[in-house]
Amino acid sequence: MKSGLSIGATATRTGCSVATIRYYEEMGLLRPVARNDGGRRVYGMPDVERLRLIRRLRSMDFGLDAVRGLLRAMEGDARSCLSVRDVALGHLAVVRARRAEMDALERTLVRLARSCTDACANGPTPDCTIMDDLALVGGQAVRGP
Repeated sequence: MKSGLSIGATATRTGCSVATIRYYEEMGLLRPVARNDGGRRVYGMPDVERLRLIRRLRSMDFGLDAVRGLLRAMEGDARSCLSVRDVALGHLAVVRARRAEMDALERTLVRLARSCTDACANGPTPDCTIMDDLALVGGQAVRGP
C-alpha cells in the first residue's frame, strides 16, 4: 500500500477543491498520481507544491494554456528562464490591455453618473440620462422592433 495524502488532505493543503485537483489532472497540469491498493489517489509533496504553483498562477489570471506552458518551461532539461519570461511578458501585455479597458469603463461610468447628478440637480426627473445615453449606439438611438 502506498502512503501519502488523500485527495481531501491535498485539497486542504493547497486550497484547491477536490474537483479542481481532478480537473487539473485530467487537463494534464498535474501528472497522474499513484493509487493505493483501494484505487484511491495518493499525493506526495511534489504534487502539493505543483498544485500550489498552479493555484498561484491561476490567481494571477494566467489561463490554463499559459499555466501549461509555464510548467513545461520549468521542467527537466528544457528548463528555460527566457521561455518563462516570455510567457510572463505576454500575460503582462494582456493585463495592461485589460487595465486600459477598465480605465475607459471607469471614465464612462463617472461621466454617466455626473450627467445624472447634473440632470437631477433640482430634484428627481422622470427622464434618466444614464439610460438615455446607454440606449445610444454609435450616436444613434436604438429603436425597438
